[in-house]
Amino acid sequence: MTDGMGLIIEGLVAILLMLTIVYCILLNRRLKLLRADEDALRATIAELVTATEIAERAIAGLKITARECDVGLGERLARAERLCADLDRRLAAGQDVVGHLSQIAVAGRRGGEPNPPVQDAKAIAAAAQAFAERLRTKVFGLAA
Repeated sequence: MTDGMGLIIEGLVAILLMLTIVYCILLNRRLKLLRADEDALRATIAELVTATEIAERAIAGLKITARECDVGLGERLARAERLCADLDRRLAAGQDVVGHLSQIAVAGRRGGEPNPPVQDAKAIAAAAQAFAERLRTKVFGLAA
């Protein structure tokens, strides 16, 4: 019986060894899959790092561009405000000139005649010219 028992034990050991070998083969396949997944994961991580670096450079470029635009727009806005103020001053001066010209024209018509003679019109034009020059000198510091 010892031979039979030894044969049974050796058979059980052989079966256990076969199960161990099959289990090792299965584990080996799983490990290969994990290693393949690890390589794919490393490649994905490398691509993400590269994309992040590119995005950081793009953001830095956008920040520089935004600063340049801000400075340029600030200068343009200041220049536009100065031009607007200058136009306001010139418009007010022009309105004053028109008012004075209309006063001169009204005063010229009060001479009694509905249509003043040409000499009076020339005198009115000369007076208006002189007034405009005085106004330019006064407002803008310029002589016509």
